[in-house]
Amino acid sequence: MKSFWSEKDAKSTTRRYVSKGFSRDLSHRVYTSRLLGREPRLVLHGGGNTSVKTTTNDLFGNVVDVLCVKGSGWDMADIEPAGLPAVRLDPLLQLRTLDVLSDEDMVNFQKLNLIDSGSPNPSVETLLHAFLPHKFIDHTHANAVLSITNQRNGSALSREIWGSRMGLVPYIMPGFTLAKAAADVYDKDPTVDGLILLNHGIFTFGATAREAYERMIAAVTLAENRLKRRRKRVFVGARLPRSTIPVSEVMPILRGACALSEEDGRCRRMIVKFRTGREIRNYVDGKDVGRYSQVGVITPDHTIRTKNTPMFLPADATVTVEGLVAAVGKSLEKFVTDYHAYFRRNNKRVANSKQELDAMPRVVLVPGHGLFGLGASSTAASIAADIAEATISAISDAEAIGRFACLGEADLFDIEYWSLEQAKLGKGVEAPLARQIVVITGGGSGIGAATAAAFAAQGAEIAVLDTNVGSARNVAAAIGGGALALDCDVTDQTSVKKSFAQVCTAFGGVDIVVSNAGAAWQGRVGEVDNAILRQSFELNFFAHQHVAQAAVGVMKAQGTGGVLLFNTSKQAINPGRDFGPYGLPKTATLALMRQYALDHAADGIRANAVNADRIRTGLLNEKMIEARSAARGIGKQSYMSGNLLGREVKAEDVAQAFVYLALARKTTAAVVTVDGGNMAAALR
Repeated sequence: MKSFWSEKDAKSTTRRYVSKGFSRDLSHRVYTSRLLGREPRLVLHGGGNTSVKTTTNDLFGNVVDVLCVKGSGWDMADIEPAGLPAVRLDPLLQLRTLDVLSDEDMVNFQKLNLIDSGSPNPSVETLLHAFLPHKFIDHTHANAVLSITNQRNGSALSREIWGSRMGLVPYIMPGFTLAKAAADVYDKDPTVDGLILLNHGIFTFGATAREAYERMIAAVTLAENRLKRRRKRVFVGARLPRSTIPVSEVMPILRGACALSEEDGRCRRMIVKFRTGREIRNYVDGKDVGRYSQVGVITPDHTIRTKNTPMFLPADATVTVEGLVAAVGKSLEKFVTDYHAYFRRNNKRVANSKQELDAMPRVVLVPGHGLFGLGASSTAASIAADIAEATISAISDAEAIGRFACLGEADLFDIEYWSLEQAKLGKGVEAPLARQIVVITGGGSGIGAATAAAFAAQGAEIAVLDTNVGSARNVAAAIGGGALALDCDVTDQTSVKKSFAQVCTAFGGVDIVVSNAGAAWQGRVGEVDNAILRQSFELNFFAHQHVAQAAVGVMKAQGTGGVLLFNTSKQAINPGRDFGPYGLPKTATLALMRQYALDHAADGIRANAVNADRIRTGLLNEKMIEARSAARGIGKQSYMSGNLLGREVKAEDVAQAFVYLALARKTTAAVVTVDGGNMAAALR
């Protein structure tokens, strides 16, 4: 483990924060917290915590001793001073005199002693930081340390590696009891550089931020060095038949199987993230994966993200699609049944005081491919996959020197159903289109770009497809949140299939498609060159078929329905003079929408269209506006606002119509006009 301490960077960070009014102590604390948080072998996704004991002034100007400790919701990788709320230290120290303190009273007491009541909740391990006397304290869940402590002989192995340099603390659930126990261990030998918390993690401390940080690096390095010695070969591979199913087809099947149906008919899908590599494949493809993968998590903190164990498929699961579907169904049934039984056993132990969480896996191991992380969002799925990858690394090292062992299920249940841990996940109301994956063609500009932004605002995961991939990337970057940009020519069926495979590989599947890409060709229909007409049909009709057909294939594999949305334009109902090359294929696309609604309703797939008119886009540019105005014998402004309401319709208005149709769960074969009012284009 390498130290990334830089005196130059430390001074630069200190100057920057001191100039903003923060203390040098807090500036140093932010700097080394980030060093720890940016090393995934030490800290993953909000894990770990740090603190500094310092002083501040209260409302009356009095100097007050405080503990600045990582707050809930902050990640050490990019923590700011605001993520280290200040808590009055003396009241915290008085708590050590108590024999018992409930979690509720502990949390309330910590909140009551915040200097700023608007600060985030202090870490559940605040008291452990308070009871130890050192100025700077660091806590991580270092993979190498967990590989050592999560052994049947973890205590003896730890003593062999760290000797008297580190104190050993037996596993105790975080909170008041652990804080007292850790402080007692330290009091017995105040010369130690830190504490090893068996089956949990590691604490180091020091008089300076650098001392605490470099003690962490040194202690973890000792564990890493031991893991390199006297290793044995692990995970003998199973005899795997050759897989014929690409990852892009595996993911929708997994995603559909793990979706949850709700009483109101809604479907709570998951987003899926894929990970593979030599170490992952060695683990997943092992013939004994059913043993070592089911022992448990490497640190209890992970269970709220990944559950205690992954779901795994048999070695022959991916020979055929039919076989995969059957294997997923059988494995999922076992996983869910086992989870229900686990919950009942342990809930009975706590007087049936808990309400069961959903029983769906958050990690799936698929031989021949790798691991798949599942979550309510792209971020949550990535976190599950990252933790699973770290788990594989830690268990691989543990098995190489011994036999991986985990806490008993009672301890894991207590953490999984601990209100203070569940609070880390947040309990806010999900956005209307959360968990939905939306593909938008022609998404790099105009209506497509506005539609991408509108769906993202409703919580959806977005894939922007366009022949101008630079524009698509700009739209995706503006959206943020992992939005995907792809180069796709919708007139080329191969390009469309490739793009949908990429979307499935990135997110796990497809739920909503906005088939929007198009271009306008003009000409008098009795005189237009057939080549122009065919070119227009390729983009304005056949491309919609390519996109819809690819989408239906994915949606049927998922088995959870879906939504097809077509941009058909008012030309499909109210053709314009000298505009046949554009209007004719749009009319055909309207019929195409109706056919999809008819043919695939039984698959739970809805098909609807938006008929928009006179939207300023790359298609309807100034030159086109001028030509169409001339064709109607009116001015440009009159042309753009020539509707019953006398208002110009914008791309954002069309985007909202697409969102409306996506949310209208009992509407199919419908056409929504977005034109400010045009009786000739009105359907009813």
